[in-house]
Amino acid sequence: MVRRGAGGVGSSGVTSASGPDADGERRIVSDAAGVVVLGACAVWSLITAAVHDGRPEGVLLAVLAVAAGYAAGRISGALLPVGAPLAGALAGIALTVAVPHLAPGPQIAAPLGHAGATAAVLTLSAGAACCAAWAAPVPAVRFALRLLAAGTAVLAAVLGSTSGFVTCLAVLVCSLAAGRTRHRGAGMAVLAAVAAVVTGLVWALATRAVPGGFVAALEGRLTPHRVRLWQDAWHLLGDDAALGTGPGRFGELSPTSAQSLLSDGKPHSAPLQQAAEQGIVGVVLLAAAFVWVLYALWRGPRPTPVALTAGAALTALAAIAAIGNALSFTAVSVGAGLLAGMATARPIEPSSRAPEAQVRGAGRSLLSDSQ
Repeated sequence: MVRRGAGGVGSSGVTSASGPDADGERRIVSDAAGVVVLGACAVWSLITAAVHDGRPEGVLLAVLAVAAGYAAGRISGALLPVGAPLAGALAGIALTVAVPHLAPGPQIAAPLGHAGATAAVLTLSAGAACCAAWAAPVPAVRFALRLLAAGTAVLAAVLGSTSGFVTCLAVLVCSLAAGRTRHRGAGMAVLAAVAAVVTGLVWALATRAVPGGFVAALEGRLTPHRVRLWQDAWHLLGDDAALGTGPGRFGELSPTSAQSLLSDGKPHSAPLQQAAEQGIVGVVLLAAAFVWVLYALWRGPRPTPVALTAGAALTALAAIAAIGNALSFTAVSVGAGLLAGMATARPIEPSSRAPEAQVRGAGRSLLSDSQ
């Protein structure tokens, strides 16, 4: 009887050990890929800045913010699977309300509308609240956290951010649907396709590759000023497709931006800004960073609903960044890294308790056999 008890403990130990080993290998691959991608983004910005006398500080700060947020998210998500995303959601909501610079100010609101930091931070907050809901074991707590996510959509509407209202609701709906999704890879592929479609539409508007009636309809929502900025970015890409014009130089080279008294010197589209200032390679690196995040979520140890919810929130952020200047705010970059880190962290509490429970069970078995 003692041998059977010991054998049972040993066999279960081997089974549980094989899982963490395989998971550890996957995490090493995804983490190494992230280091390579983020490092390449930083190095390429320095190269293009050196060639064209640009200012890479903004890009370097964004890369550092994402990396720091991701590391903090991995640590906090491992320690507090429910508390960390809840704290992140509440912090994002409080930051949006308390700090006026995150809300679209008068200078940006006049020509460019409300697609900016408010929509991005509230969307990330809604995603964090939904991730916390899926991690919570109590149904009442899950319901309360989803109410919090719905509240972020209401807050976005109150602040006048239509895009934030739409994306917060979209994240909540996608999170609820994620509970019935069995194939995580298919869900990540759909999210990648959505981001590609939105980016492709922005590029089509910049190049006038869509019918005139469709352009006029979209300009009514996006404002003609924004579309002209996109067209300037496309023309600047044509001047140097390989290296671009240099980081931070769009405002001084764009005719539309130079003629506007209320310009912030940005094209209000992350892909087009990368194209204009860092060339095709910069666009590829930006896309690689987004693909890396989806890959890390796909291969991560968290349940499928958590991974898909975080992926939906980050895809919504990519859509907002494609039509606005969301990534120009450090808080948005940090928030994106935090959400990705928390959604890819392996909670240490269940895994640390499992061997302890097995040892206690084996001890009770030995005591009963000896008696």
